[in-house]
Amino acid sequence: MSYFMYDVMGVTVDEPDPAMMERVLDGLADADDEHPDVSLSHESGWCLSVFNSGLLIWENPDDDALSPGEMRDVTRAETLRLLGLLAAGDIESIKTLPWLR
Repeated sequence: MSYFMYDVMGVTVDEPDPAMMERVLDGLADADDEHPDVSLSHESGWCLSVFNSGLLIWENPDDDALSPGEMRDVTRAETLRLLGLLAAGDIESIKTLPWLR
């Protein structure tokens, strides 16, 4: 399965391992109004965006039938877990979480 991340400046990181995912998250310390998040996108179309505040946005931009979901105050450990699930293609496990729409 193919996946990639965008760092806070929009640079693409192809198929990052967990250590690289952590480094990309570290870049959120430099987030600003123009570059507020990092994200991981899976070939299925699903995307998880991460903000420094602990906000996560879960969406599939290719599917207009489902509005984006969000979770607030998500810990770094949980964020890394969810990024790992998405990278592995475990979409169903992420979908079952309590996303606010």
